[in-house]
Amino acid sequence: MPGWLKALLIVAIISVLLIIGVVGAGVFWWMKNKDALVGRMKEVVAEGKEYGGHSDNKGCVDESVSRYKKERGFTAVISNSIFMRTCLDASRPTTGFCDNVPRPTEFMKSAEWRRDQCSYFDLSGDKYCQQLFQPVQDYCLKGSLKSADNRNSQ
Repeated sequence: MPGWLKALLIVAIISVLLIIGVVGAGVFWWMKNKDALVGRMKEVVAEGKEYGGHSDNKGCVDESVSRYKKERGFTAVISNSIFMRTCLDASRPTTGFCDNVPRPTEFMKSAEWRRDQCSYFDLSGDKYCQQLFQPVQDYCLKGSLKSADNRNSQ
């Protein structure tokens, strides 16, 4: 067997073993932490619904950003996005809230709008900030689709 083939096989075997090791470590970590993570997400959903029950759309965004500023990072943006989405669903409408919010599929407008939101909330240097505003776009898209359905059914 040529030397290059042996080297290629060794690299392939090591790569497969590394992938199996990483997947195994991920599964082990998930099994060990899933109850705590699921419990925390249920708490966040309940907090979002409760807060939204006595706030408006803008209040939900402001509270989510405030929470994120206290604890930033990947897991914080996920947690605060869930809070924001459940809060928005439970909150009172804010006049004009969705007027300038682009659809998530409008990629260039979306990126610009999210960047502007991060700048507005003094988070322009944060690498996860833009993900924080995805729930606003989803909420506004859901509302526009509902409005279109209501217009079509009349």
